Amino acid sequence: MKISHYFEFEDHVTGGIHESVVHQRKMLDRLAVEYTIEPTLDVDVFHCNLMGPRSVWYAKRARSQGVPVIANTHVTAEDFGDSFRFTNALAKPLHPYLRWAYGLADALVCPSEYNRKLIETYTDTPPTVISNGVDREKLDGFESLEAEYRERYDLSSPTVFLVGHVIKRKGLETFVELARRLPNLDFAWFGPLDLSLKGRETTTLIEEAPDNCTFTGFVDDIRGAYAAGDIFCFPTHEENEGIALLEAMTAGKPLLVRDIETFSWLEDGEECLKVADSGVSGFADALERLKDPALRNRLGTNAAHRSEEFSLSMVANRYQSLYEEVA
Repeated sequence: MKISHYFEFEDHVTGGIHESVVHQRKMLDRLAVEYTIEPTLDVDVFHCNLMGPRSVWYAKRARSQGVPVIANTHVTAEDFGDSFRFTNALAKPLHPYLRWAYGLADALVCPSEYNRKLIETYTDTPPTVISNGVDREKLDGFESLEAEYRERYDLSSPTVFLVGHVIKRKGLETFVELARRLPNLDFAWFGPLDLSLKGRETTTLIEEAPDNCTFTGFVDDIRGAYAAGDIFCFPTHEENEGIALLEAMTAGKPLLVRDIETFSWLEDGEECLKVADSGVSGFADALERLKDPALRNRLGTNAAHRSEEFSLSMVANRYQSLYEEVA
């Protein structure tokens, strides 16, 4: 079997989508499945990760030639808004476009049950839930970087942290307000910080954040974030899955999340604390509780055990089964 594993705009797209594609290709290598990253129909399956114009062109021709098409549903109109400049304006027309584009596939890969339910409102194309997975080897030795990264960003334990692009949808306003309400805690958001891509409101939140709230920008070794951080605070409003959350679990960090459907698989009080209200007070109360090292240790240990089911070796077989099914 040979796969065309195509990622349109590969040189420009970063963040979770890029990481998911990296994970998929590592899984294909482990499975010894032959694949090319070029778009071609001289294969058994055409698998695309972004339904851009070139992917759509190939998907339409693949169907006419009897080559099955698989598409990952990384993008929805719901999670496109409040991301970068102009994305809110584009979110509305994106919905009908994605309904049509995802409808060109023979099978869809959804990273979570929440994403699957959402995609079923877009199209009748059969969805299969396959996690983006977590690359456990990527985090090997992260503990050794703790002193270096705490000193680099002047962070004291317990540090409240987040990893990923700094965008409003991920709970930027809540994160900054929490730092303002809890000046005795250090807050650090590790991730790309290109203000030219941000809207005015996002830029203002970042520039007016209190002194105990650090935005590191790009870090050369992401393991340092998980070494320096103690409490993974993820107040996102909309998420398809969250690879950074899976990485935090793998690193044994306790989670603090907004109680949204995406995280229904997490158990409050076991791997995480969930905040049901939409304001900041619930998060602030939870962080006060998480000052307790024993609670952090229990939640983090449980999170690490739970993360094992998302390892690439566990996820890989699901991709192999899907390829065999559609081919």
